[in-house]
Amino acid sequence: MAKKVIQVSNNPIYNIGMISTVFAADTHFCGDLKFKKSLQINGKFEGDISSSGFLVIDDGAEVKANIKAKTVIIKGTVYGNIEAESRLEILQNGKLYGNIRTAQLKVADGVIFDGKCEMIHPKEKHPKKNVIIVDVDKVNKGPETEVSS
Repeated sequence: MAKKVIQVSNNPIYNIGMISTVFAADTHFCGDLKFKKSLQINGKFEGDISSSGFLVIDDGAEVKANIKAKTVIIKGTVYGNIEAESRLEILQNGKLYGNIRTAQLKVADGVIFDGKCEMIHPKEKHPKKNVIIVDVDKVNKGPETEVSS
């Protein structure tokens, strides 16, 4: 018997996952916004955005904000600086008036970008720590302590 796929949400799906929340085109939001999963803005937003998830600025949306998120996808217009820890994509007809800090950048044809770009290294999952090895027997004996790293 064939399995049926049931769509439980009309929210958009991107290669990085499905959008959890959508601000509709008639939405105008002002303030500081923090979220963990994903958000797509279709309307207008003013303030600051901070997320450990991903953010999509859809075609026709206008965002005036400094943005800090794991991944940011721009199809609309953004006025403000963006720090995308993992990746920033500016898709066709996207407009960005601000500076970029990201580990990975994808820019399509037809994009307007007015600002500076700084490429950063992605955060390591397990940062390396400096390890100092001390021979305890030599430390207890006196001045001939040997330390190596």
